[in-house]
Amino acid sequence: MLVLFMATAPVPPSEAEVLDNLLERIAEGDKEALGRLYQISGAAVYGFALSLLKDRHDAEDVQQEVYLRIWQTAGKYRSAGKPMAWIFTITRNLCLMCLREQKKTVSVDPLDWQNMFADIQEVSHEERILLASLLGALSDEERQIVVLHAMSGLRHREIANLMGLGLSTVLSKYHRAMKKLQKLEKGEQS
Repeated sequence: MLVLFMATAPVPPSEAEVLDNLLERIAEGDKEALGRLYQISGAAVYGFALSLLKDRHDAEDVQQEVYLRIWQTAGKYRSAGKPMAWIFTITRNLCLMCLREQKKTVSVDPLDWQNMFADIQEVSHEERILLASLLGALSDEERQIVVLHAMSGLRHREIANLMGLGLSTVLSKYHRAMKKLQKLEKGEQS
């Protein structure tokens, strides 16, 4: 009997599987896994913190605190296929604590928005400036929803749970924000 074996390319693990694996390794005390987790998710965590806090220094502080908390609590993490949602919940809680402590609202410096995209090599300096000005034109909630969906890949339902909003509210704010961004971008280019 002749058996033919076809070579198939291995299926790469999804981002959620990679992050779940890293969190398991962190729970076992693997510092390299923490570094890799930071490389993968650090920009998204910083962007989300910045969208909530509107202060670059506070966002950087919260970003560092997030990874310290992950190091301390990774053993309590239970995989549900949504590790970024867990990380963003930690981020959101730390941001809310920071806001409660400082009781402040400050407008975001356009340089802070540009810096948010600094680690993304595919984005040119001119595109960073454009993105910063576009994001700066959105309301706080719109900006958070767009950043969480576009940069972090969270689904609208996950964003709704994370922000404590209804799904229909998140969807309408997202679509409104995208229309606003499209109008602004056309105005920038003409």
